[in-house]
Amino acid sequence: MDSMRRWIDMPPVWLALFLMLAWIQTWLLPRGGAPRWMPPVGWGVVCAGLVVGALAVMELLRHRTTVIPHRDPSALVTCGVFAWTRNPIYLGDLLILAGAALILGAIPSVVLVPLFAAVLTRRFIAREEERLRESFGAEFEEYAASVGRWL
Repeated sequence: MDSMRRWIDMPPVWLALFLMLAWIQTWLLPRGGAPRWMPPVGWGVVCAGLVVGALAVMELLRHRTTVIPHRDPSALVTCGVFAWTRNPIYLGDLLILAGAALILGAIPSVVLVPLFAAVLTRRFIAREEERLRESFGAEFEEYAASVGRWL
């Protein structure tokens, strides 16, 4: 049961939940005639999120370390997109959510973005950084001091 719970408690599942909340919001709260620019900009933001996330996954695979949040890393990746954000996959997820809110014209759903960031930080990032500190010590501390969590 615990291993099943770990697979359910994954960032893509949380992203799907928050996307569903944004979609539900379009039914519950009036949209108020969203400007025409929002869907195309939203698609651009979603695409940027997909690109950032894909680049991060490719970098992790290139360094032969895990992309699974609950596993111990075998390498500290500090190059590529990791040179400007410590959490590019999560940043990509946030961009996807923000873009989806724009596509849907769900302006109130933009408040879900910082809430999702808080969930990611609490459920995943804090533990991942703890494992990185244990595995890489001063090397991780130096990296964390020079590269922001989000940007």
